[in-house]
This record gives sequence, structure tokens and C-alpha cells, in this order.
Amino acid sequence: MTVEERPLCFSCHDAALYGILSVPRQPRSRAVLIVVGGPQYRAGSHRQFVLLARALASHGYPVLRFDYRGMGDSEGEPRNFERVDDDLRVAVDQLLAAIPSICEVVMWGLCDGASASLFYAYRDARVSGMVLVNPWAHTEQGAAKAHLKHYYRTRLTDPALWRKIMRGEFQTYAAMHSLRTMVHCAFSTSNASTDTNGGMSLPDRLHYGLTQFSGKVLIILSENDLTAQEFRELAQGTSSWRKLMHASRVQRFDLRGANHTFARRDWREQVIGITLEWLHSLPAR
Repeated sequence: MTVEERPLCFSCHDAALYGILSVPRQPRSRAVLIVVGGPQYRAGSHRQFVLLARALASHGYPVLRFDYRGMGDSEGEPRNFERVDDDLRVAVDQLLAAIPSICEVVMWGLCDGASASLFYAYRDARVSGMVLVNPWAHTEQGAAKAHLKHYYRTRLTDPALWRKIMRGEFQTYAAMHSLRTMVHCAFSTSNASTDTNGGMSLPDRLHYGLTQFSGKVLIILSENDLTAQEFRELAQGTSSWRKLMHASRVQRFDLRGANHTFARRDWREQVIGITLEWLHSLPAR
């Protein structure tokens, strides 16, 4: 399907935001808003968001990718993922204004873009679904547990490590000190990370956002990514999280071998395929 790419400029308070809207020749009534994560801009690592937007649009889904205030080409002071609600709201406004036939919006977010989506989506009735890719759920304790479980297990089976030990090149004292610090952090009760939003921890805010959102959710997790591993540990850590993850409206896909930003072409193509299959399966509003 033919796709037109339109540069957009729209306002959030006193700042101009810039984005690219991918418009199919025959747009569907369901659009996608790509929510950029981390210190990224609308193209994404390895141009992933460009490729994703074009692929989804070629199947009829209008897609908007844009820069928050203070990021990429957009004006304003830089802000983190906990302070982009207004940016997301005006982006949804812009999508619906640009293509009046749009009835619903799916938010697609990577890393803290996924977390920002969870904070926002349940408060906007126009958002019908979310694709959450390697959601950012970082706490010192959670990161330490993920590191212990996944990094050290892999490290112990690494032949290069054992060759270094046999040659006497392994720094035993430094390694044991690092391990003790990690264990203490993982099992300490004082490492819960909180934010300024009512004093809730980041994991609690993610849980609340997912609980309050009534639409469909697709979660994509990379195999070789500590951010994804930390989210896995969180999602299976309590009965309330396990119940939430097994809800019929939530689907999860683990992408074998992939890293955080899907650096290989085949990983990026798998993400596109998984996203398209899920979008096609959603009931019309």
C-alpha cells in the first residue's frame, strides 16, 4: 500500500513539537502512536521507529512518531518519561485532527517509552491498546536481582572467564567485592526506588497503570537485555503481578536472542511481524 510521510509541527504549551506522520492511501480507523524511550528521537536506534512506522502504515495503520519537548528537533526543556503526559496528549490530539476517520489509538513504546505509555493510557479513552517493549521498571534492588540471576549465570559458563582464571589473570578480590555488593543490594529492604508522584515506587506505578487500563496489551521482551530481565523478575515476583500478566487482555512475547534495541535486522522484522499480527487481531471499536 502506498504511504505518504507528512512532517508535522504542533504545540505543547509554548513549545513546538516536531514529528512525522505516516499516512496510508486507505487509512484504517486504528492509528499507532510511537512513544520514544530514553535519550532517543523519533528515528529510533538503527532507524527502528522509521522502519516500524513505514511497515505498519503499509498495512493501513496511520503512525505518528514525534519528539517530546526538549528532545530531537522539538523545543522546550528536556524532561524524563515521568513528565511527558502533556506531550502524549497533544500528539493524540494531532493524530485525530490530521486523519478524522481515526477512532482509536494504540501506543507503542520502547523502554521508558513503554513506562510513559502505562502512566498515561488509562486516563485517555481514545487509547484502546498498548504495545510495551522492554518496559523500564528499574530499581536498585530489581536491577541487582536481574544481574545476579542472568549475568552471573552466563558469566560462569563463559570459557573466556575460566581461561583467565587458569592464567592467573582473574581479579578475585574485586570480583568478590562486586558480588557481595550486588547480593546486599538485591536482598536489602531499603532499596525501593520512589518518585515524586505520591511517593509510589516505579513498579507500583506500572502496576497501577496496567490495572487501570482496560484495553488490550502486548508485551514484547528481549532475551538478552537486563531491562527486560528486570521486568520479568517484577512480573513474576508477586501474586498480584502474576495475576495481571495472565489476564486475557494481556499477551506476552519473548524474542529469543534479541538485545534491548533489536540491533539485528531479523529481530526488528520479528518485532514488526508480532506487532502487526496483534494489531490485526484486535476487535474494532
